[in-house]
Amino acid sequence: MSERQIKPDSSVQSIPHPQTASLLIELLTEELPPKSLRLFSERFSASILEGLLTHQWIDRVETGQYKRFATPRRLGLLVREVRSKGLARERSAKGPSIQIGLDADGKPTQALIKWAARQGASIDALERVNDGKQTVFAFRHTEPGASLDEGLESVIVKAISDLPIPKLMQYQLADGQRTVSFVRPAHALTVLHGERLLPVKLLGLEADRFSEGHRFQGAARLYIDHADHYESILRHEGAVIVDMDERKAAIHEALMAQAKALDAHLGEDQVSASLLEEVSALVERGAVYCGKFDDDFLKVPQECLMLTMRTNQKYFPLFDAQEKLLPRFLIVSNMTVDDPSLIIDGNERVVRPRLADAGFFFQQDQKQTLEARLPQLEQVIYHAKLGSQAERAQRVASIAAWIASQGALDATLATRAALLAKTDLLTAMVGEFPALQGIMGRYYALIDGEDAALADAIAEQYLPRFAGDALAKTPLGTVLALADKLETLCGLFAIGQLPTGDKDPFALRRQALGVLRMLLERKLDLSLPELIDCGLRGLAERQTHASASADLMRFFNDRLAVYLREQGWAQDLVQALLARPQPRLYRLHERLEALQAFSKQEAASSLAAANRRIGNLLRKQGDEQEGPVDEACLQEPAELALWARVCQLKPQIEAAMANHEDAAVFTLLAEARPEVDQFFESIMVMAEDPKLRRNRIALLAVLHGMMNQLADLSALSEARA
Repeated sequence: MSERQIKPDSSVQSIPHPQTASLLIELLTEELPPKSLRLFSERFSASILEGLLTHQWIDRVETGQYKRFATPRRLGLLVREVRSKGLARERSAKGPSIQIGLDADGKPTQALIKWAARQGASIDALERVNDGKQTVFAFRHTEPGASLDEGLESVIVKAISDLPIPKLMQYQLADGQRTVSFVRPAHALTVLHGERLLPVKLLGLEADRFSEGHRFQGAARLYIDHADHYESILRHEGAVIVDMDERKAAIHEALMAQAKALDAHLGEDQVSASLLEEVSALVERGAVYCGKFDDDFLKVPQECLMLTMRTNQKYFPLFDAQEKLLPRFLIVSNMTVDDPSLIIDGNERVVRPRLADAGFFFQQDQKQTLEARLPQLEQVIYHAKLGSQAERAQRVASIAAWIASQGALDATLATRAALLAKTDLLTAMVGEFPALQGIMGRYYALIDGEDAALADAIAEQYLPRFAGDALAKTPLGTVLALADKLETLCGLFAIGQLPTGDKDPFALRRQALGVLRMLLERKLDLSLPELIDCGLRGLAERQTHASASADLMRFFNDRLAVYLREQGWAQDLVQALLARPQPRLYRLHERLEALQAFSKQEAASSLAAANRRIGNLLRKQGDEQEGPVDEACLQEPAELALWARVCQLKPQIEAAMANHEDAAVFTLLAEARPEVDQFFESIMVMAEDPKLRRNRIALLAVLHGMMNQLADLSALSEARA
C-alpha cells in the first residue's frame, strides 16, 4: 500500500463513452384527460430527463436537446445524444485512519476489514493517503457506467408512477389474468435508441417499434425504423401532429384566419386561450370549420350561449367589433376533409338543443322575480355555523349599507342590492351553469325593473374573482363586492376557519387580496379596522373567537406585504411601512414612494441607525421612558439642541401629516440628523443620576415617536444602513 496526498472528500473523474443516439419513448393509450394532458407530458418528460442525468446517459438538459410529444392518445419524448452506457467514473473512498485500521502489530483491524468489504475491495488494494490532517486508508477504483438497456425501464416506471393522477383506472390485460393500473388503459410502448429497440416492459406491455396513426385518416400501424424519424412518420404516414405546441399554434392560426374572414373575433383572450389549450388536447390534428345557429337564440343573454358553446361543445363563439355575439361559431375538428358539410351539419344539430335548453331556462326563470325568491334563501345553508344564505344576505346588506354611508352613496339601494345579490343562485340557469351567478342576476334584475345601478352591482359582486382580474367599475358594485368579501372573511375567521399552510378551502387569501386591491386601486377612504369591526358586528349573536379582529388584521397585513412585494416594492420598505398601523390604505403607494425617496438620502442611514439604537434603549428601560421631558433637567448643549429641534419639528410634522404630505414629513425628519448625531456622540444616556437618565430616556421616547409615525425606520436600517 503506497502513501500519497488526496483531498478529504471523494473525487470523481468521468471516462467518456462514444456511443450516442437519440432516445424515443412513446406510450400509446386510450384518450387521456384533456385538461391534464400538458401537465402529464411535462411531468413525464421531466422525470425521464432527471433519470437520464442521474445515470449519466446525458450530460445536461438544454433547449433543443429534447422534444415533448402529447396527443389525446399518447405521451412521448425524444432526447438527442443519449449514451448507450453511462460514463465510467474514477472514485476514491476515504476509510479509517492508520491508528484505527492497524493494530499494535501492524495487522488490519476488524474496522478496516469490514470497511474494505463494504467497498468490495481486498486489503491489498487499499492505499495509504494523507487527507491533510492524518494518514488514512483509501480505495480507488473505476465504477463502470450504467447500461441504458438495463436501467432505462426503472426510469420510465418511475416517470409513470410520478404522474399527478388523481384517480387510477384498473383494467385487465389481454391474457385475462393480470390487472394493472394507469390513468387510462395503455396499448403500446415504443422505446428506441437510434434504430435499436430497447428491452423495456411496463404496464403489461413489451416495447416494440410500432405506433398508431390517426384513428380515421392515418395508417393504423406505423413502423418506426429510427428514433429521429418518429415525428416525421407520425406526421406524413399517421396524419398526427405529435408536438402539442405546434398543433396548438396551427389551430390558433386557423381560428384567427376564419374569424378574420368573417369580420369577427374570438372574444376575451384569456377565455379563448384556455379553450384553445383544451381543444389542442382533444385532437391529434386540427381543422377549423364554421357553423351557425338561428338568430332567434340571440334573444337569450349572450353569456348563456357563450358558456353553452364553450363548456359543453368546445366551440369558439364569434363576436363583432362591438363585442356582440354573432350567430356563428368555430368548430375544431379532428378530421381534415375537403367537404366539411357533414361535420358542420352534425355540430349544428348537436348545439341546437343545447341553445334551446338555455332559452327554456331563461324563460322559466322570468316567471318569478328575484324578490320573490328571497324566502327560498332561508332553505339554502351557507355554513353550518353561520346559518343560511338569507342570514348571510342580511349581514352583507348591513356591511354594504355602512360602506355606502361612508362614501355618500345610497345606503338603501346598497341594502337592496345585497339582499337580492344571491337570489340568482336559485334560478334554473345558474343551477345549470354556476359560472353565470351574478351575470344572470343582473339580467333578471333589469327584467324585474330594478334600478340599473343595482343590477350592475349584482353582476360585479364577485370581482375580482382571481389575481389580476378586473375590479368592479361602478361605485355600488364596489360597495357590494367589498361587503361580500368582508362578510366571508369575518364570518370564517369568527368561527376559527383560518387558512393553514397551503390549505385555503374557502379561498380567503384571494378574498383578502380582493379587498386590499379595491381599497388601494380605487383609493377608497375607508378604515380597514373599521371595516372589520363592521363585519364582525353582524356576528355578535353567534359564538365567535375573541381574537378574530386581531387575527384578521394580521392576515390582511400579511397579504398586503405579499401584494406590495409583487408590485415591485423592496421588502425592507414594505416591512418598515407595515410595522406602523396603516388603517387607511388609499395613500399607501404615495407613502411608499416618499419612503423610498427618503431611503436614498444620506440622512436616512444615520437616522435609521439612531432609530434602532433608541428602540433598543427604550425596550430595556421599560417604564422609565414614561412621563414628560423636564426641560430644567436638560444640561448638556447636545441634549438642549436636540430638544429644541424636536420642539421645532414636532408641530411641523403633525401639520404635514394632517395635509397628507408624506414626503415633507421625511424631509423634516432629515433636518434633525445633525442634532441626533451630536447627541449620541456627546451624551451618556445611561447617566448615573436616575433623574437625569429618566429625562434623557423621555427625550428619546418623544424623538422615537416623532420619527416613526409613518414608518419604522429601524426596519429600513437593516437593509439600507
